[in-house]
Amino acid sequence: MDLSEFAAEVGTADPVTISGTGSRGGAVAGVRTVGAPSGIDWLRADEMTVGVGAGTTVAELDHALVEVGQFVAIPPGGTVGGALAVGRSGLRRLGEGPVRDALLQARYISAAGNVVKAGGPTVKNVSGFDLCRLLVGSFGTLGFIGDVILRTRPRARHEQWYVTTTDPLVVFDTMYRPTSMLWDGTTTWILLAGHERDVERAARRHDLQPVGGPPDLPDGGRWSIPPSDLRSLRGTFIAEVGVGLVHHAERPPARPVSTTLQALHRRIKHNFDPTGRLNPGLDVLDGG
Repeated sequence: MDLSEFAAEVGTADPVTISGTGSRGGAVAGVRTVGAPSGIDWLRADEMTVGVGAGTTVAELDHALVEVGQFVAIPPGGTVGGALAVGRSGLRRLGEGPVRDALLQARYISAAGNVVKAGGPTVKNVSGFDLCRLLVGSFGTLGFIGDVILRTRPRARHEQWYVTTTDPLVVFDTMYRPTSMLWDGTTTWILLAGHERDVERAARRHDLQPVGGPPDLPDGGRWSIPPSDLRSLRGTFIAEVGVGLVHHAERPPARPVSTTLQALHRRIKHNFDPTGRLNPGLDVLDGG
């Protein structure tokens, strides 16, 4: 399926929702469902870019990139389009950056059924309003992503998770470019990536002990705090050190959203989708 066929399927009138594998929430119930084009269109390892359909699974993309020693900083699971639409970065955000930074160009289907291009195939030739960043985290309420150009990165030769009971802020201040740091109030988990000897040397320097992987994350909810407020955390949690995200066992209390922010989101939504036909009922302000 090409973009013109996808645009025709989305149409211009009735409410419509989009779904991939359903791993990040899936389609809106009771609404006509469409799926984005899938497949890897091209891979330019020398330019460190790849073009894929939004319906391509992250696993398929990662498998292709392994062959050229590269990766895309998108969390595992589901489809590429789903990961971008939800916009939640994975546990490697400290070292790899937010998921929105992986997106160079997107072609999406607007509420009017038109194919719209946002961004460009390279960083240097993009100017004007950055629609790509607006699409990331919009939950498909502004447009349905059809295909994208993503920035790739070199894949580390070796990586290993470690643990320590040293104060996480002390480790953070002295550790050179960890890929991830997690803390539960007692133990700090650290992911180091690079050349195997460099990783082992850093682990010995900080007296880190190897472990099989990161801890299981609490599923009550997650919210942001200033990174400097880390020591104020209480209860059962896993905090992403240096990022300011906290995963709690207890569902966080509802936080009021300013009327200014609400008005801004409504105005953006109205400009992109005046009749509210794209993923109707989803509220970006409360995470869908």
